Amino acid sequence: MATVALFPSVLGVRQGILDAAERLRLDGHEVLVADLYGGRTFDDYPPAMAFAEGEVGLGVLRRRAVEAVGGLPDGFVSAGFSLGCVMAVHVATVRTVSGVLMVAGAISVSLLGTDARWPAGVPAQTHATLGDPWRDDAELALTVRDVEAGGGTIEVFDYPGSGHLFTDPTLPAEYDPAATETLWGRVLPFVRACSLPASDATA
Repeated sequence: MATVALFPSVLGVRQGILDAAERLRLDGHEVLVADLYGGRTFDDYPPAMAFAEGEVGLGVLRRRAVEAVGGLPDGFVSAGFSLGCVMAVHVATVRTVSGVLMVAGAISVSLLGTDARWPAGVPAQTHATLGDPWRDDAELALTVRDVEAGGGTIEVFDYPGSGHLFTDPTLPAEYDPAATETLWGRVLPFVRACSLPASDATA
């Protein structure tokens, strides 16, 4: 069993995040959903981005992310969706984690500052659709470089379609049930492996 910290997208704690938490709990893991907006959610990206980046600020959100996991023991899995990927990676640079999961995003530690380094030996996964309008292949390449430079491994999974938050059923223009099932067939073994001692996980 692992402990997982889930960081939501720029839209806040929507059904897709709650579904993710439930999937993980049903697989035997403990899950913390880090609500960095105090319960506020959005239906559209422009006002959500204006709120997150303008009204609140990414620095404040990063601080809140670290505060949210303050009560978790070392060795948890840090997981994020979209903007939550930034929080997940930032937390992994300041806390001891066993894995990093990125859905609808790939964040290189280089983005976080010149002193940021990928945590040594920590594995990662990233999942995104090929047509995601926010997909940045250059950023993905940097993410792979940073993880491997830190001695970690990273699995990059691409899905057909163009949905950004493709696991959220309340976003019908983006939701892809088949891709969602495929994603969980990959995520759950990853999280289970992160909960094992290093010798068992690599056996």
